[in-house]
Amino acid sequence: MVGHRKGAVVKNGSIDRRALVARHDVRQTSLDPRGAVSVGNGEFAFTFDITGLQTFPDEFPVEPRPNEPDRDAPGTFLGTQAQWAWHSIPGEREYDLAESTRWHEVDGREVPYLEEVADTAEQAAATRWFRANPHRLDLGRIGFCGADGAALQAAELTATEQVLSLWEGIARSTFARAGHGVTVTTAAHPHRDAIGVSVSGGAAAGLAIRIAFPYGSGDWHNAADWENPTRHTTTVTERDGGWLVERELDGSRYEARIVARGAALERAGEHEIRLRLTGDDAEFSIEFSTDGSGDMVGLPGREPGRNVLRAAEIRGASADHWASFWSAGSAIALASDDDPRAAELERRIVLSQYVTAVNCAGSLPPQETGLVCNSWRGKFHLEMHWWHAAHFPMWGRPELLRRSLGWYAEALDLARATARAQGYAGARWPKQLGSAMRETPSTIGVFLLWQQPHPIALAELVYRATGDRAVLEEFAEMVFETADFMADVVTEDDDGRFVLGPPLIPAQESYAADRLRMSNPTFELAYWRWALRVASEWRERLGHEARERWIRVAEGIADPHMRGGVYTSVDVPPFTIREDHPSMLGALGFVPDVGLIDPAVMRATYLDVLREWDWESTWGWDYPLMAMTASRLGEPGWAIDALMRDAAKNEVAASGHNHQNDSLPLYLPGNGGLLAAIAVMAAQHRETGDGFPPGWSIAQEGFTTTM
Repeated sequence: MVGHRKGAVVKNGSIDRRALVARHDVRQTSLDPRGAVSVGNGEFAFTFDITGLQTFPDEFPVEPRPNEPDRDAPGTFLGTQAQWAWHSIPGEREYDLAESTRWHEVDGREVPYLEEVADTAEQAAATRWFRANPHRLDLGRIGFCGADGAALQAAELTATEQVLSLWEGIARSTFARAGHGVTVTTAAHPHRDAIGVSVSGGAAAGLAIRIAFPYGSGDWHNAADWENPTRHTTTVTERDGGWLVERELDGSRYEARIVARGAALERAGEHEIRLRLTGDDAEFSIEFSTDGSGDMVGLPGREPGRNVLRAAEIRGASADHWASFWSAGSAIALASDDDPRAAELERRIVLSQYVTAVNCAGSLPPQETGLVCNSWRGKFHLEMHWWHAAHFPMWGRPELLRRSLGWYAEALDLARATARAQGYAGARWPKQLGSAMRETPSTIGVFLLWQQPHPIALAELVYRATGDRAVLEEFAEMVFETADFMADVVTEDDDGRFVLGPPLIPAQESYAADRLRMSNPTFELAYWRWALRVASEWRERLGHEARERWIRVAEGIADPHMRGGVYTSVDVPPFTIREDHPSMLGALGFVPDVGLIDPAVMRATYLDVLREWDWESTWGWDYPLMAMTASRLGEPGWAIDALMRDAAKNEVAASGHNHQNDSLPLYLPGNGGLLAAIAVMAAQHRETGDGFPPGWSIAQEGFTTTM
């Protein structure tokens, strides 16, 4: 990217936010397999190619993972997804989670864990079904085709160009076919699950619009199954000057309401309709909604039967919403005369705000690939929720986190039941879930503990950003039950220390095979102390009596293990495996100073990681993790080096997405982690003036909240 000049968007000491955002608009002139962009609102997103629609899905493949028994055919990056859209494929029989349960001896008693059990064919079938269902559903594919319905080839299009205006949330795409120019404008409504599209010149170019509806897929990487047309139904009727499409998949129902100008609808197949363009200036809108049936999630404002939206209304609402989004909250402008990384980092920051607002600001915790495509069959991982959404209150937008934070109150009974079944007090938060309130069998997820403090951290961040006592009252029960489990799951050793595990798998999952003997991961120990102290503060704020057990555990938690002058990942052999997440760094970085970590030892640990870590095995949030540690150590240069490290999983595409590999073409924890790290660095800069490297010009507004 061409670097911008220092101070170009700062006027009279204030950031010109529109200029800051606009200089990072996504501009593309060719079909880039990593370049798909989205419009959306946190609950719903529509992802499309350079035509402004989903015309070339095969050019944007999402490959299956080599170790997952999926079909060979790839999925696609070009999804139409909503937080509420879920589906289950009927099993051959009714499965019981007991079939996927193993019992392990813990502290002298037998404790159940929901693992991937495959000792018998029946158990293997049950485990496969629970892992595949429910899965997130692709609501429909909307793309250009020939007027006769024939699929287009990318080579037919010339003079392609697309600009996604971030300030408006509107994409404008132009191309030519057969010598005729076409202009497409694409937008999503900010509060309803609808897109509005205008098409100029499409009729002359011999184009029509194909809208097709798939069955649900149980594949790891794919949200759409086009091979089972008899398993679902699509009913189309005329309604309100347009058409109503009613969909049913094994009891999960949703609707698509279509209105158009300059286009006529034709039925093109059992699950396919076609909009035949009748004029050179046409437009249409499609709104999706559900009644909450089957595995669908009933969300307020997503019910069928609302007034019809026109495309122009959607564009106007989008422009107003995104201008308000960018004008509120925090902002930061970076510049340097001699370091091009400042401009590139600013690009990543601006685009990360957009993609997380589109994908991570809904009513459910988001999945790793958001509302773009499926990974893990669309299920969300609670250990990733912090990385997706903690930045919202840090950037002055607590309302965007509060939506999904409310899910924990709804899921509290599930977390209580998990803790109770294992003989613990309080609520134990699982890792992987979908719309059904049940945990997913996993050889790793059920042994993770680092997601346990997340609800306390997220609630605390919202409270710090708002100062609203209503936040304390709404989430107190969740915070207290979470802390009860944290204080109960530890054991006291002969020295009076409180020990975490075994069994457990730390955030650095490289120790999975030894989960039954792992204990005291450095990061989790510090996070435990921080979260129990915060939970105690909540009781004090609300005038409740202190919980002595919480205080004893927080202050008596085991000291992290050291070896060779550095902190290890865990306190048992092999101590540190030099791959995957360097999670021990998070004990002073992600977690602020809680008096458990010696900064000098953490500095040595950081340098040790730099010398010998396997960077190919890391993931997108590892670089922000390192940057937060570097910042708290007073090393802004190290922080920038981490954020901008040349590593395969630290790449950020033109669209702003953090690419990982062929089966994870985007990874939103990397984007959210970047924004959290910048918030920590901005706070450091405000307090000490050295949160960024010397020679960089920094203008920042609105940063007041971090952990």
